[in-house]
Amino acid sequence: MKLNHLDSNENPFGPSALAVAAMQKVLAEGNRYPDNDSDDLRDKLAQIHQLEPEQIIISNGLTDLLSVIARTCLSPGQNAITSERSFVAYPTAAASARAQLIQVPTLQNGYDLQAIAKTVNRDTRVIFLANPNNPTGTLVTAEETDWLLNHIPESVLLVIDEAYYEFAQDFASKKKVSYSHSFELVRERRNVIVLRTFSKVHGLAGVRVGYGYCSTGLVARLNVQRSIYAVSRVAQAAAVGALQDGGHIQRTVENNSAEAPRIEKALSSAGYKIVPTWANFIFCDLEKDARPIREKLKTEQIRVRALDAWGIPTALRFTVGTPEQNTQLLDAFLDAART
Repeated sequence: MKLNHLDSNENPFGPSALAVAAMQKVLAEGNRYPDNDSDDLRDKLAQIHQLEPEQIIISNGLTDLLSVIARTCLSPGQNAITSERSFVAYPTAAASARAQLIQVPTLQNGYDLQAIAKTVNRDTRVIFLANPNNPTGTLVTAEETDWLLNHIPESVLLVIDEAYYEFAQDFASKKKVSYSHSFELVRERRNVIVLRTFSKVHGLAGVRVGYGYCSTGLVARLNVQRSIYAVSRVAQAAAVGALQDGGHIQRTVENNSAEAPRIEKALSSAGYKIVPTWANFIFCDLEKDARPIREKLKTEQIRVRALDAWGIPTALRFTVGTPEQNTQLLDAFLDAART
């Protein structure tokens, strides 16, 4: 039986065929160092988003860029703020700068922006905002983001982590919700950096390439901390290829918008507590120890994410897979829950 990887929010369809072809083309040039500035990729992203290439920084995945941001903007004795039950890389990033990370309690499984604003003190330099949040899948609207920016000092950098942007934007357009105008914030020269990744909708998690948009001044500061040749030729080529394949993006997003509600409905009907998602994963709180069900799913060759590391041992996170994968997951999960 094939192993179903539903634990890491990966694209169940894999990478774009154009991305694969681009990677194969550059493999024969493995003897050559990569472009340190990823100029072709920066130019392509700048064209798509109507920004200047100098406002874009390319990184070896977002976890690497988060650490670069922390080492650039934080020092020992200073602090960053985020929410509890948020992305597990934020503590690692703050620790890389030997700075404190303050984790504010959640509000309805999401960010409590008022509490975060009140937590800011004279030593605060950064706020990490995962939008949508991982692992709960909750959303901060554009209006709420504006509110936060207007209630924190201009000296505090707001890191807007939009790793799941494409999925959230699709849900938001269907629900008539204003999700993100983060690029406008960059153009308005607000103290923000917007993060995106090729790991999710583009299916390039194993290749490692992410990027950020911000002021040219901040890009210059970040480049001081960024490793030389951090993004491989293969990664750069794959990302450029992926951006050219709108059909692959559309297929992935449409599958998610159809399948996520199906999973949510099945789990809710069975009496489980779920949080409606704005991403490509489902947060499910069993309200009891989740380990037995997780182990049962393993025997069925289904991997899901335990949330012990987030301090939620009663919950699991499921990646939205293909229709076939999701049916197998639901059948196995509901069967395991009954035993």
